[in-house]
Amino acid sequence: MQRLLLMATVGLIRSVSSFTSSLYAAKSLLAFASSSLVTSSSSPSRYYTFDGSCQPINSNSNNRLSRRSSSTSFSHGMMSKSAGSLEVVQFPCLGDNYGYLIHDPKTGQTAAVDTPCATSYKRELDKRGWKLTHILNTHHHSDHVGGNMALKSEGVKVFGPANDGNIPGIDVRLADNDTLSFSGANAVVMDVGGHTRGHIAYYFPEEKSAFVGDSLFALGCGRMFEGTPQQFWTSLQRLRNLPDDTSIYCAHEYTESNARFAMSVEPSNPNLVRRVEEIKAKRARGEPTVPSLLGEEKATNPFLRGDISSEIRNNVCASEGEDGASIFHKLRLRKDNFRG
Repeated sequence: MQRLLLMATVGLIRSVSSFTSSLYAAKSLLAFASSSLVTSSSSPSRYYTFDGSCQPINSNSNNRLSRRSSSTSFSHGMMSKSAGSLEVVQFPCLGDNYGYLIHDPKTGQTAAVDTPCATSYKRELDKRGWKLTHILNTHHHSDHVGGNMALKSEGVKVFGPANDGNIPGIDVRLADNDTLSFSGANAVVMDVGGHTRGHIAYYFPEEKSAFVGDSLFALGCGRMFEGTPQQFWTSLQRLRNLPDDTSIYCAHEYTESNARFAMSVEPSNPNLVRRVEEIKAKRARGEPTVPSLLGEEKATNPFLRGDISSEIRNNVCASEGEDGASIFHKLRLRKDNFRG
């Protein structure tokens, strides 16, 4: 399987050789696809433009890594503004959710990543004079799709997972390895099922950003409501295989609670100890701990470290040779019952 995936990826990179400026994105996708844990979808990968039109990706297509006409980067923060670039605006919704708007100032296109609360989104859109054009859902839980129908109006298209329950107002159903084009920036759809059966994430290689919903949190991961331990562990490994400088935009501010649990299973990790102090200081100042860098998560998040940390293995009583999925399951059960 690994050899076939590597061959397919090399073919993909060759098909876009004329786009030399997209080398970083190609390398990112190569690393993503080369893992033996990344399974291909049963149907051909598809390429979607944001008008909802679709075409299969084949050896003659250069859509997957199409080059943007100008340099584009994501700016981070609660009130991000960066002329000439895609902007990510992050704001609180409901009790502990984060809402996200991705905006292209050149075209005026604006995408909502999940819709916890229509009122919060309308307020942020009105504040900036932006018009919503797209909704990108990660999974079917009400605190992620609750605002879909109130926000959906003429011209707004709803994209979401193909196999994950009811997504209100969905227009385009997405599967693993599908690609979305947003104002020239490509988002690769990743199957990250486990929290729910068909949960997906949106990975923007060139922007070094991933919108992961409830699959991965800062220092944690979502509860396993519908998936299996092996499915969830495979999904987390897919995310772990992304580059260290990928910004992880998760959907909740759970980090302080997650930090207490992480310290209970790996208290001797100096990177974790240092990060916990930084998190406490941020929250004391009323600052978000999201997004985080994937490199930070690899060094400190117990749900990405069960197969590599002897301290975690000892603290969850893993046996000699116990596999990563089993250790993950023990961690997840322990977190479900954690009261620290």
